[in-house]
Amino acid sequence: MTMVTLKITSVPDEKPVKLTVDLPAQVFRDLKAYADIIAASGSGGARVDEAHLAVRMIQHFMLEDRVFQRERQRKPDC
Repeated sequence: MTMVTLKITSVPDEKPVKLTVDLPAQVFRDLKAYADIIAASGSGGARVDEAHLAVRMIQHFMLEDRVFQRERQRKPDC
């Protein structure tokens, strides 16, 4: 098996705030596939919950968005 380098490799367990979203079926299938790859590539085979993975993806997206980060610095009350 080829070593895979994913942007997200683990999903920490934190106290959540409830948010309900409707995902297109293809997005959910891709999310499930991503979770399966994480489980197969070194997390000890532990299954990753798609909802927790989606949270990590959103966090990563916002952390990498330089415009968002800059605006957040300018407007700390956001």
